[in-house]
Amino acid sequence: MSDAPPLNTAPLPVRLRSEDYLLLHQAGAFAPYTRTELIDGGVYFVNAQHRPHALAKIELYDAIRAALRAIGSPLRPLVEASIALSGHDVPEPDIVLTSEPRGEGFVPLHSVHLVIEVSDTTMRSDIRRKVASYARAAMPEYWVVDIKARTIHQMWSPIGELCAERCAVAFGDIIAAATIVGLSVDTASL
Repeated sequence: MSDAPPLNTAPLPVRLRSEDYLLLHQAGAFAPYTRTELIDGGVYFVNAQHRPHALAKIELYDAIRAALRAIGSPLRPLVEASIALSGHDVPEPDIVLTSEPRGEGFVPLHSVHLVIEVSDTTMRSDIRRKVASYARAAMPEYWVVDIKARTIHQMWSPIGELCAERCAVAFGDIIAAATIVGLSVDTASL
């Protein structure tokens, strides 16, 4: 009897592990792409940011930082910090609210309370593929800022690959975090 795995009857993709991704990144394998992220074992090129995306991100960052200070929260927002979600997921969301802003390497999952993706051209991926990754990792809350629709999709209560609770908040309205007590963010500047 052989302990070898059975022969594949069809080609199977190889899912990179986060440590493989980090080694390849450190070796410069992704340098021509500037920015990449690992989602469900696949390496994805991250688009250059156009002005609507950059402006929405900085305005939201400023509003969140002011709201956190107003409630005396120890959480800090970070911009474009990679999170070690799982063995096969290392996303780089636009904004991360963490209790551990300092340190080396990826932001540890246990310290992340909210992730935000600003979506100009990547809405399909942000609302599907990334929701699944964040839900599998039991991310408490996830927002997708849909620039074209001028809406923030707020999701929480992860179950499997979905979020059981969700709502949409129009730009200009106040968005209250579902999982961070007292955090309400004015989106008037978006």
